[in-house]
Amino acid sequence: MSTDLPRNVVPQQPHLMTEIPLDAAVYQPPPEYVESKIASDTEHDFLRENERWPTPEEERTWVRVADNIPTAAFLIIVTEFCERFTYYGASGIFNNYISNGYKVPGSSPGAIDGGKQMATGLINFFQFFCYICPIFGAIVADQWLGKYKTILLFACVYLVGNLVLTLTSIPASIRAGGALPGLIVAMIIIGLGTGGIKPNVSPMVAEQYTRTRPFVRRLKSGKEVLVDRDATIQSMFNWFYWSINLGSLSAIATSELEHNVDFWPAFLLPTLMFVVCILVFWLGRNKYIRNPPTGSILLQAASCLTTGVRQSRIAKRSGQVLRDDAGAKLNWMEYAKPSNMVDVPASPVAWDDHFVDELRRTLKACKVFIFYPVYWLCFGQITNTLISQAGEMNTGSVPNDIMQNIDPLFLIIFIPIFDKVFYPGLRRCGLDIGPILRIFIGFVLAAIAMAYAAIVQHLVYSTGPYYDHPGSQHNDISAAIQIPAYAFIAWSEIFASITGLEYAYTKAPQSMKSIVMSIFLFMNCGGAILAFCFNPISADPHLVMNFSIAAGLMGFFAFLFYACFYKYDSQEQRGKN
Repeated sequence: MSTDLPRNVVPQQPHLMTEIPLDAAVYQPPPEYVESKIASDTEHDFLRENERWPTPEEERTWVRVADNIPTAAFLIIVTEFCERFTYYGASGIFNNYISNGYKVPGSSPGAIDGGKQMATGLINFFQFFCYICPIFGAIVADQWLGKYKTILLFACVYLVGNLVLTLTSIPASIRAGGALPGLIVAMIIIGLGTGGIKPNVSPMVAEQYTRTRPFVRRLKSGKEVLVDRDATIQSMFNWFYWSINLGSLSAIATSELEHNVDFWPAFLLPTLMFVVCILVFWLGRNKYIRNPPTGSILLQAASCLTTGVRQSRIAKRSGQVLRDDAGAKLNWMEYAKPSNMVDVPASPVAWDDHFVDELRRTLKACKVFIFYPVYWLCFGQITNTLISQAGEMNTGSVPNDIMQNIDPLFLIIFIPIFDKVFYPGLRRCGLDIGPILRIFIGFVLAAIAMAYAAIVQHLVYSTGPYYDHPGSQHNDISAAIQIPAYAFIAWSEIFASITGLEYAYTKAPQSMKSIVMSIFLFMNCGGAILAFCFNPISADPHLVMNFSIAAGLMGFFAFLFYACFYKYDSQEQRGKN
């Protein structure tokens, strides 16, 4: 814990309006003030020069704006950019690497010659494995190492997987049949590395912002604005996701390398970038706010839940049902609280009432995530089926797998617009779109994207010279008509994917943030499992059915999602007020 004081700090006095001294540059806080370096410690807050606490009226009526992103958070965002550069640069060319043969004249680049179904199956396995491992990574961080050390350790594992992938893609290895086993081994190792990084890196970004109370800041223009933590966290996740998509543009470079040179330099480039990733993250080691490991709470949570079920049953059988002040029956989880237990155990339980409340918050957040697998099924079409669709169309001199980069290009353009113009504009109009409505809009846009892709596929099959059996050839139809599908997917990510990250962080208690984030990421596994079910219709001439079913499922679950959770937004707004 650091005892260094921030420059021009005024210590927080709860429930007290504190004005900045005119001579704030030489203000010295009292010696008992200590700035906490633990993100969960909200006992101390502070003011800097040209800042003050808002009045109750200002806090209730003023438009809230985001604060500046801390330097430590920026370093982690750069680290995530490098990691995603590596991930998408390598995985973006998996489809061609698996589907097509090596150096076949007149065909797209390839190595393994496994066909579209093998490519779809292996890519879905890779996505499944990458997003089931975060549960393990979250446990390691919470139980033993903390987020920083876990990320650093698993980054080294990740690098080993990149080296395996690069070395087995050299021409001698491909011709000797080493490409397929090398790819599978690399997928497993990279998946393990991803599992240690993904559940910890986004919570660690948000933890770098420690200010909890809204405050008023006087800008250079003289205007005063109300700076809000929630708006800041939303902005940080927007830019975090922006860095992800900036990194994903690496697939453009790797696609060009595979097309014009070979696969080994295409895989070497992401490998070298990952070395930069590790170096950038390590250089910021003395700047990060690090929460120490608190011990994994999974077993404790499981015991708490089973105790709640058992105690509620005992209460019903014995006629000791508890009620609140309004006379309503208490939720079954309330019986897990030591203060509410009907049958008090001989030895004290390992949790208190507050832990049960936190666990209820966690479960409430996780219920929202149940609908995400269908969304990830639609999103996953970018890396397999839509690439195959582009391969059946005229792409000119552009490799077919470069088309997927339209999605991150749209995101790089539109995330700053949403962060700086769209969301602030809505807040100025008194409209604050809650997370549930944002997710619903994202789901609907994903359904529209799949419906449009089905229409495009029908046009492909209706066009010669190969119609619905193009094989490795292409019909006389421009791949440019795919662009709206990628645009709708990109817009859906702004509403659904970014909001999901934000929701997983903000709605989880401090002690459970990595676990809740890993559960959110685990929903990708559900999407991969659904994609496995789609495998029989992920090849010609069934792709129209593939996209149509995905669109129908997403549309149905979007409205079901909103019907189940629309009240959450109003409840949250009432809580803020």
